[in-house]
Amino acid sequence: MARKRAQKKKTSVLGRLFAMLFLLALLAAGAAAAYIWHYASSPLPLENAPRDFVLERGTTMRMAANQLAAEGLVTEPWLLVQLARATGAASRIKAGSYEISQPVTPLQLLAKLSDGDVTSATITLVEGWNWRQVKAALARNGDLRHDTAAMDDAALLAAIGAQVSSPEGLFFPDTYHFAKQSSDLQVLKRAYEAMQKQLTTAWEARAANLQLKNPYELLTLASIIEKETGAAKDRPMISSVFHNRLAIGMRLQTDPTVIYGLGESFDGNLKRVHLETDTPYNSYTRAGLPPTPIAMPGMASLLAATNPAQSKALYFVAKGDGSSYFSASLTEHNQAVRRYQLGGR
Repeated sequence: MARKRAQKKKTSVLGRLFAMLFLLALLAAGAAAAYIWHYASSPLPLENAPRDFVLERGTTMRMAANQLAAEGLVTEPWLLVQLARATGAASRIKAGSYEISQPVTPLQLLAKLSDGDVTSATITLVEGWNWRQVKAALARNGDLRHDTAAMDDAALLAAIGAQVSSPEGLFFPDTYHFAKQSSDLQVLKRAYEAMQKQLTTAWEARAANLQLKNPYELLTLASIIEKETGAAKDRPMISSVFHNRLAIGMRLQTDPTVIYGLGESFDGNLKRVHLETDTPYNSYTRAGLPPTPIAMPGMASLLAATNPAQSKALYFVAKGDGSSYFSASLTEHNQAVRRYQLGGR
């Protein structure tokens, strides 16, 4: 009987102990949960806003948390990692450039990282730029990752899916928005695809009996029109002159192709010797279109190339106000040259 009472007492003590331990565990779990919730929902310290940071490709959640802690953007990085795992954000964080302009909670930060809410930047490719100028603009842009720097033209063309021999003129001039630290190759591919789309639109809208065999010849002629045009209203007439010359086998005799053929050696002063020196781009010494475009044409030049004005003009000369005077005969052209270029002499 005494043994039973002792055993019953022992059982009662153990029960109370287990109950106490269970209660303590619940309290600890509750305290931990409260602490985690407080951490998750309390704004992180943010000094000197806005703050920028970049997560490189291949960055894990743990690496990101340690990086942000080192930059003073988060506290207790181990807890941020655990919170990311619990919410499923750990496997979804995206590389890119981020900006925090006001205090955010860890939960808001994780949402930003997993949504890829990166900051954006822009680059503008200007009508009339050549490939050398495009490359220089890409190289100057500090918000881009310069993946094409080590590529030659052949590798670049393969990467964007172009089936031509030169990148010249292939990129549509426009302003492109991109996430900071995006690859410059991505920007170029978008610009290439935009040009292909605009080329298709212009080619499908072409007039009958054009002196062009395919969209690439259209791109080439449009690039010359782009470089020759001073006043926008003259584009269809400039196109007409070149189409008329091509139709009768007359050389295009356009200075911008000669200048392009001289490359970086051109010092800004076009001389007679340049016009007489044969290169693949010298339209004074060679008939037909040059082998490639010489610049990036805009949509207006593409449409002008496929829809020239109906005229018999074979010549044009700059009037000095940005516009041109067009002539159907050499005699009239020489008179216009004397009037507008030589002051009437």
